[in-house]
Amino acid sequence: MTIAVGNDHAGTEYKFEIVKLLEELGHKVINFGTNDTDSMDYPDTIHPTAEAVETGQAEMGIILCGSGNGAQMTANKHQGVRAALCWNNELVELTRQHNDANILTIPARFVSLQQALGFVKIFLSTEFEGGRHANRVEKIACC
Repeated sequence: MTIAVGNDHAGTEYKFEIVKLLEELGHKVINFGTNDTDSMDYPDTIHPTAEAVETGQAEMGIILCGSGNGAQMTANKHQGVRAALCWNNELVELTRQHNDANILTIPARFVSLQQALGFVKIFLSTEFEGGRHANRVEKIACC
């Protein structure tokens, strides 16, 4: 699977470990994120990440910023993107099962690295349940 990754300065350290994990799992990674910890504007890396998912260049995405809120808001401006802000395992699993989320948003300042790596594994291994959820997911896009 090809996975787009984007981050701001607050998510750089976690991003390096997540990319390493993804590659160990056999995934191709497209890194749109900063590789630095100098302050930068998260939309500059999140928009290209979301666009890669939106256009099919990547099947899924993982984005990180300090709280996760700005990154999620930015990604969700793109049609066909369903970015979910998650801070525990159950949310990660449910957002895949019920919402068919295609971008995982991690709040780097509020979860540990081990938690973040666990979220990635859950996100990639959990399938969308479809059924009653499919109709709801189809109604998410505004256009």
